[in-house]
Amino acid sequence: MIRHVFFTWFLVGLGASSLWGQTFRAGAATSNITPPLGNDIVGGFVPSPSTHIHDELYARCLVLDDGKTKLVFVVCDLLGVHQQVSEDARSLIEKDLGVPPSHVLICGTHTHSASSVLGKDSRMITHVMDEYQRFVSRRIVDGVKRALNHLRPAEIAWGSIQAPEHVFNRRWFLKEGTMPANPFGTFDKVKTNPGSGPHLVKPAGPTDPELPFFAVREPGGKPIALFSTYSLHYVGGVGDGHISADYFGVYANRIAELLQADRQTPPFVAMMANGTSGDINNNDLLGKRPRRKPYEQMNLIADDLAQKVVAALGKLSYRADVTLDARYREPPIGTRRPSPEMLEWAKTTLADPEKVAIKRNLPAIYARRVTTVAQNPAQIKMPLQAFRIGDVALATMPCEVFCDIGLEYKAKSPIKKTWLVSLAHGYYGYLPSPAQHELGGYETWLGTNRLERTASDRMLAELLAMTAELAAKK
Repeated sequence: MIRHVFFTWFLVGLGASSLWGQTFRAGAATSNITPPLGNDIVGGFVPSPSTHIHDELYARCLVLDDGKTKLVFVVCDLLGVHQQVSEDARSLIEKDLGVPPSHVLICGTHTHSASSVLGKDSRMITHVMDEYQRFVSRRIVDGVKRALNHLRPAEIAWGSIQAPEHVFNRRWFLKEGTMPANPFGTFDKVKTNPGSGPHLVKPAGPTDPELPFFAVREPGGKPIALFSTYSLHYVGGVGDGHISADYFGVYANRIAELLQADRQTPPFVAMMANGTSGDINNNDLLGKRPRRKPYEQMNLIADDLAQKVVAALGKLSYRADVTLDARYREPPIGTRRPSPEMLEWAKTTLADPEKVAIKRNLPAIYARRVTTVAQNPAQIKMPLQAFRIGDVALATMPCEVFCDIGLEYKAKSPIKKTWLVSLAHGYYGYLPSPAQHELGGYETWLGTNRLERTASDRMLAELLAMTAELAAKK
C-alpha cells in the first residue's frame, strides 16, 4: 500500500510522460510595456498625447515544452504589432533562447488606448524602428526569458464558453435614402456604427459568441497560465488621455483573482488574444443600455467572461501527454492599388485648404492615406502561422479579420477544436471577405483596407493547408 501511494505521488509530481524521458512543461511571465506619458494614443482617426496611465500595459508570455518542441505565445496590450517588431523580437528569441521564429506567436489585443508600435505611419510597409518599438521588442524577449525560467512540469486542458450577449456586428444595412456618402463622395451598401434609430434594417454579417481557451497548471496543483480568445473588437469607455489595456487586461486580472492566483509565485498569467472581430463590437444598437461611467462597461464584460471561464475550468480534464507543433509561411499577397482617378481625387482634396485645415476631415484623412498606400509594393509577404497543441489548433493572421472568415476556418479545419487569432506578426488593416467587400463600408475603404479583395480566401486556404499538415502528423 505504501509503495502504491508513493508511486502515485511520483507520477503526479513529475508528470506521467517523464517516465519516458519526455515531460510536458509550462512557464509564464509578464513584461511591462507601458509607454512614457506624452506618447500619442493610437486608435482614433487623430492620435492624441497620453496624460494618465489608468492601468499598466503588458506583454503576457507563455512557453509550452513537450520535451522535443517549444512553443511561445506572447499577447501584447497594443493596438497591433508591426511586422518588423515581431521579426526583431523573434530573431532575438531564436538567438538567445534557441526557439525558432516559426514557433513564436506575437500578437496585439487591439486596445484603442495604448501608444503605437506601428511606426510613424502604420500604412507604410517598412521603416526604421523607433525608440518605443525597440523597447517593446526588448521587453517581449525579456518576458519570454522569464517564462522559460519558470518552466516546470505541467498538464493542460481545453475548453470554451459561449457569450453571445456581448458581441454585435457593427455593419448595418440602412433604409433606402438614409445612407450617407463616404469620404470619397460615393455611397456604400452598409454603414459601420450607424447609431441607433429607425434607419436600421439588419446587421450585414454574423457574430461568433465562442470564447475558446486552454489552461495549464502544475500536475494536480497551482495554475500556470490561461490562453483565451474572444471575437470582440475592444470595449472602450476609458478616460480622456488614459493609457489602458481595455477589457483584455481587466479580464486577465479577474481570472487571476477568481483562481486566487493573483499573488502567486511563480506568477500565474492569463491572457486574452483578439479573435476575428474586424466587424464586431459591443454596441447593441437595438438595446437600451444605460449610460456608463468610464471603465464601467469593460469591467462588467471582463468580469462576466472571467466568471464563465473559471466555472468551465472546474469541469475540465487535464493531461500531460501532449505533442506540440507549428507551421509558419509568408505567401505573397497583393495590395490594394489606387486607380488614376482615385489618385487625382486625393490630389484635388489635399489641394483644398479648407479640408486640410480641419483636423478630423475624413476626405482629407483618406486622401493622405491613399497617397501613402500608393507608395507601397504591389505584393507583400503575409506572415501566417498555425499551431497544434495536443487536440487543439489555432491559426493567425496579421489583420483585423472579419468574423465570417474565422467561422469558415472553424468549419473547414481538419482539427475539430480550432480558432483564429488576429493581429499577429503584423498590422495590415482590415480583412473583409470578398462578400463583405462587395457591400463597401468603412472597413473596405482604401487606406483602411490595404490588401487585394481576394486576400482572405488565399490566406484562409494557406492556413487550412498548414492545419492539415499539423493534423496529419502523429
